[in-house]
Amino acid sequence: MKNKNGFKKVISILLCLAMVWSLAGCSSSSAAESTAPEAVVEEALFTPGTYTGTAAGINGDITMEVVVDANAITSITAVEHKESPGISDLAFEEIPQAIIDGQTLAVDSVAGASYSSAGIIEAVVLALTEAGADIEALSFKEAVVDDGSGASMEVVEYETEVLVIGAGGAGLAAAVSAHQNGAKVIVLEKMPKIGGNTIMSGSAFNCVDPSRQVPQGVEDSIDLHFQQTYEGGDEQGNPVMIRTLVENGYPTLQWLESMGMEFKDTVFTVLGGMWPRAHKPVMPLGTGYIDTYERYIKENADDIQILLNADVKELMMEDGRVIGVKADGKEKEIIVHASKGVVMATGGFGANVEMRVAYNTVWNDLSTLNTTNHPGATGDGIVMAEAINANLLGMEDIQLLPMGDPKTGSLLGNIEQGVENRIFVNDQGNRFVNEGARRDVMTAALLEQSDTHMWIVLDKHSYPDGQTRNNFNEVIDDLVEAGRAYKADTLEDLAAQIGVDPANLVAAADSFNTGVENGTDEFGRTLYDQKIDTPPFYAGARVPTVHHTMGGIEIDPETRVLDVNGNVIPGFYAAGEVTGGIHGANRLGGNALVDIAVFGKIAGESVALEK
Repeated sequence: MKNKNGFKKVISILLCLAMVWSLAGCSSSSAAESTAPEAVVEEALFTPGTYTGTAAGINGDITMEVVVDANAITSITAVEHKESPGISDLAFEEIPQAIIDGQTLAVDSVAGASYSSAGIIEAVVLALTEAGADIEALSFKEAVVDDGSGASMEVVEYETEVLVIGAGGAGLAAAVSAHQNGAKVIVLEKMPKIGGNTIMSGSAFNCVDPSRQVPQGVEDSIDLHFQQTYEGGDEQGNPVMIRTLVENGYPTLQWLESMGMEFKDTVFTVLGGMWPRAHKPVMPLGTGYIDTYERYIKENADDIQILLNADVKELMMEDGRVIGVKADGKEKEIIVHASKGVVMATGGFGANVEMRVAYNTVWNDLSTLNTTNHPGATGDGIVMAEAINANLLGMEDIQLLPMGDPKTGSLLGNIEQGVENRIFVNDQGNRFVNEGARRDVMTAALLEQSDTHMWIVLDKHSYPDGQTRNNFNEVIDDLVEAGRAYKADTLEDLAAQIGVDPANLVAAADSFNTGVENGTDEFGRTLYDQKIDTPPFYAGARVPTVHHTMGGIEIDPETRVLDVNGNVIPGFYAAGEVTGGIHGANRLGGNALVDIAVFGKIAGESVALEK
């Protein structure tokens, strides 16, 4: 399915020309600089030299350096950017190389990094414009013509013990665990990179951990985590699966640490998490999880193989057992036979507009909302599993967050650091919800506000200095400079900047501060820490966005897939967001990454020990 939120083609001839013409008349604002000689070689495609161009990415400006000789683009290098590591890396790697290899600007964006891709290409266009390039000619791409030979694609077959479908957090956890339990593993990933939603996540990992919680004065227990997860999902989650989740949370965190992953020494309350038990990795976003798995896989490359751009289309069955898959690769068909079994770890369907609209029975309209998900989260694994009679649970349970970037729907740019030290106000400057409530409660309240738009407001307690980073590794001063956050020395000035009533904003902060003092709140809030009373004050805009799909394939505690009659489908396992029945109607914040790690680890062990 085509992703409505992405750029299938980042740049076109008309877009290039429009951009060049618009910039030609305002050269003072162009970031292009030239070291080229003034003389132009006749008949040359470019004026030889080194040029730079700067364009907007998702997190700020991207500056690219382009070197050309008279007839070719010879080098493209990123000079400076603030794009998120792990998410944009492939764009900076692949796009410049594709431009050089094809000597063309007609290159595709990198899936999952479309805004970064657009910024890279636009910066290159600006540099090449200064080099005297014919942008229209460089933007033309010849159509591929069928030669009529009718030649079939090459078929490549593989044999392995364990096959994992999906190279996100759950799939890589399963691959590592399967290998640790003695199996040879192949991982198929339809995207051009590993990481899935995990690598772009906020990274919070919920588990009961006295070693970190007790020094902070936090009382917690496995039973409380179970209760909050069960009740937080309207008691619709499977209690056995929830118990498996919460009891294995801390041992799984220790498993990650045993492989070199580092977590910070303190816990916090993540949005909708209900309790301070969220662990934050030292590395930004979800890169710590993926880096840990990838490092292990590289160290054991003889036994674990990852194939990218391998889009699985069909589960192969024999005598009622899953024995492998058929997949489309780049210009080839891939067939993988798995002697022990197959683990489905393809994630949810938050990026599939048609699928979420078809299953939605809870929200008014999900057709126009953006998503926090990467573009590969299209529910393919759920569809394939259903085709072999796997049972599906809770498909109507789709989680929205009130924390989407107004432009992209992503979590990037979110200025909150934790639940306790910030408030939400609407476009009138008024609080409207318990900011420590469940995610569905907060989002439902936001949907009732004008333009379904709100502001997060907080102060210096969250950002001690301008170089403090948010949960997505973005520097607060950079967000302010880019116009994605606002900063002021008074609440009245902040109100003026964001266009809300100053008296209302001051009253909203006073209401919160009274709650800090008294522990009571007009909206029923109970999670507090510091008052919002110390400048500078900050605000950031947020809108509703599709975040998580709680429904999916039914599994048992060993992650074996169950059919519509409740029977195990031999050789078939599943883990992560592709599964259903664990979280119920609502997932607690911070429970996703522990879910994929716990059940990914269990899946790897279960399939490796398959007789």
